[in-house]
Amino acid sequence: MLKPIRTVLTAALLTVATFGVTAQMRTEHPDTYVVKKGDTLWDIAGRFLTKPWLWPEIWQANPQVKNPHLIYPGDVLSLAYLDRVAVQEGPREEAPINAIPLSEIEPFLKNLRVVDEFEQLPYVVALEEDRLRGSEGQVAYIRGLPDAQPGQRYAVVRANQQYTTVDPKRCCENSGRRAESLDYSGKRTWGAERLWSYQIPHGGGEFLGYELEQLTTGTISRSEGDGVEVSTLVIDQKGREVRAGDRLIAVDAQPYDLQFMPHPPSQQLDYDRARVIAVADAVTSGGPRDVIALSVGSADGIDNGTVLSTWRVGSTEVDRVAVGVDRSYDSVGSGNEVRLPDEFAGHVMIFRTFDKVSYGLVMDSIRPTRLGYALKHPDAKN
Repeated sequence: MLKPIRTVLTAALLTVATFGVTAQMRTEHPDTYVVKKGDTLWDIAGRFLTKPWLWPEIWQANPQVKNPHLIYPGDVLSLAYLDRVAVQEGPREEAPINAIPLSEIEPFLKNLRVVDEFEQLPYVVALEEDRLRGSEGQVAYIRGLPDAQPGQRYAVVRANQQYTTVDPKRCCENSGRRAESLDYSGKRTWGAERLWSYQIPHGGGEFLGYELEQLTTGTISRSEGDGVEVSTLVIDQKGREVRAGDRLIAVDAQPYDLQFMPHPPSQQLDYDRARVIAVADAVTSGGPRDVIALSVGSADGIDNGTVLSTWRVGSTEVDRVAVGVDRSYDSVGSGNEVRLPDEFAGHVMIFRTFDKVSYGLVMDSIRPTRLGYALKHPDAKN
C-alpha cells in the first residue's frame, strides 16, 4: 500500500492516501499543468479529476504550495503523484486564482443578506429639503439611533424579498406566480422582480427569512438631542437612491469569505426541504456561473464551500398502457401513476450562508438548474 502524501490543507479535508487520490484522476493526464489567466481551481480539477469539486486533492501532489488560493497564472503544477515534479513559480503579474470567479458573486457577497426580522432596525424617516430620494453627498434623517455618535458608519439596506420553503406538491413547473416583493416598509407587494425570479408555492410555505439589499453607506454627522429627535446621516457612497423607510445596519469590516474549500455537506439534507428557491437576474433557469438561492442554511449543516448536486424532481405520469385508454391525469386512480426518477442537473457550491437560506454558484451542469430542483449530496447517483 502506498504511503499517504503530506497534506497541504486542513487535515479534515485532505486525509486521502496516494492511491485514493490517483483513483480520482482521469485515465490520461499530463505530468504538469501551467496555470492560465481565467482559470479557477474548479476548472483545473475538472480537466484532470473525475470529480472536479475535489480540487484540493490536486494540491496533495504539490506540497510546496502552502495556500492553494495563492496559485498564479504561469505557475507549473505537478500532476504526477508517484514521481512529483517540483512546482515552478510563474510571474506574479496577475491576481491569484480562486475556487470560483469572485467577480461573479461579488454583488451577492457585498450587497445581500438574509435576516429573520428587520422591523426593529433604525430607519430613514426623511431626507434633506423634503426630498423623496437621496444620493451621495446628501443627508438622510434617521430614527431609532439614540446613541449614535458622529463618525459612526452605517449601511443603508432595503428589504426586498421574503423567502419561504417550496411546497413539493405544487412547485414549480406549472406555477405562473412571480416573486413576492416588499415595498418601502417591508410589506408584501406583487410585481416584476429586478434581481431574483422565483415562484411562490400556492398557500405559502415555512418562513425562511427576509432578504436585505445594501443600497449605499453613510456616516453619522449629528446625534439626537437638544430637541432634535433624529440622527443625521451623510450618504457617502455611490449606490441606489435612498428613500423613507429604508433601514440601517452597522457596517461590517469583512462580513463574508473570499476563499472557499469545497466539501460535501456535513449531514443528510431533507429531500423535500432542500430546494432551489430563486435564480438570479430575473430568470427561471440557471447554468454555469449563475447564482441561485437555496432553502437550506447553517441550521441544516450548510457552510461556505459546501458542494451540492441539483436534480430535476422526477415527474409522476399516468401509465396509459396499464390503464388501457388514453385518460388524463385527473381521471385515473392513484394506482395507475408511475413515479419517474430524478434527473441530475449539475453541481452548486455555497459561497454565502445564513440560518435557513444560502446563496450558491452553479459550477457545472448538463442541463439548466430550475426553480424547485432538489438538492442532494454531490456524489448522489439518483
